[in-house]
Amino acid sequence: MNVVIAGGGTAGHVFPALAVADALREAHGASLTFLGSAAGPEARLVPEAGYAFTALSVASAQRRISLGAIRAVRLTFAASRACRPVVARADVVLGAGGYASAPAALAARRTRTPLVLLSPDSVPGAVTRIAARWANAIATTFEATRARLPAGVRVERTGNPIRSAIASVPERRAELAKEAVGAFELDEARRTVLVLGGSQGALRLDQVLRDALPRLAARDDVQILVSTGPAHEAAFRDLEATPTPTIRVVGAIERMELALAIGDLAVARAGAGQIAELTACGIPSILVPYPHATEHHQDANAREVERAGAAVVIPEASLTADGLAARIMDLMDDEGARAAMSEAALTWSRPDAAARVADLVAAASREGR
Repeated sequence: MNVVIAGGGTAGHVFPALAVADALREAHGASLTFLGSAAGPEARLVPEAGYAFTALSVASAQRRISLGAIRAVRLTFAASRACRPVVARADVVLGAGGYASAPAALAARRTRTPLVLLSPDSVPGAVTRIAARWANAIATTFEATRARLPAGVRVERTGNPIRSAIASVPERRAELAKEAVGAFELDEARRTVLVLGGSQGALRLDQVLRDALPRLAARDDVQILVSTGPAHEAAFRDLEATPTPTIRVVGAIERMELALAIGDLAVARAGAGQIAELTACGIPSILVPYPHATEHHQDANAREVERAGAAVVIPEASLTADGLAARIMDLMDDEGARAAMSEAALTWSRPDAAARVADLVAAASREGR
């Protein structure tokens, strides 16, 4: 089976695509080629993972009409023509999301190549909404996405694919947590709060955490691991001087499975990848959606997880130091509530999402042109 995987633009699109690629190769013996932006993280991450990568000249289209938006549309059509021979030779195309998936989706329509779309967020992106009209199937993370797609299209809630190292956390938690203690210089006797802002960090979360620390000063049973994003690490390094609770500051967490294994509670943004990892590991969370996300998709993501009982949501407009400290203390003091949220997270999650999407891609390939 010859599979083209197209997409990228952000790490949140690339890592799920790589997880599906691994599943396709291992379970279905697929031959894989990636198409993506020459300027996106996929141009580095995909070859590092050992997959063939063809770079396309594409750009993100702005929502408003402008010269930049017109240029982006022109680049998309030009890239579609350029990648058409690659798509024509494929048995199936997986559109992994983001503006970089648009050229291959258009080429799949022109060549009548079966197309599967991966829609990670609750609110589907523009490429997904358009290409859904000729796609064979759409794999979603959130149940609410179904209502936002054209009627009649095949939709399956597969979950958002995550790396195998993270999917294995529940069964390897004790082993990984012990390793995390050494890796992050933590205390195995304390409970751990994770503050996660995604790959770039979340400045607002870190600022509010700084202001909340005096309210948490009596908590010598708690430690906080903060991932600030590389750009903000130096600005928050001084937090480590706080006597209680113990604070550890890192720019980026390379081995996220270690942090997730030791985490008892997370304060995080509500990107689809972040939610998939937290819920697969059964970590209760306080979600603060990024308010400027396209079409408020992070808020929609967070609200579905909250309805499932796995998280509490604090809109950024309502986020205060007192409120965040109170939420953290309430949950850290209520083991029963955290246990119930953890169970709800595991029930809602799809840790085998990569295999589910791979099976959907293989089925589309069998259906043929």
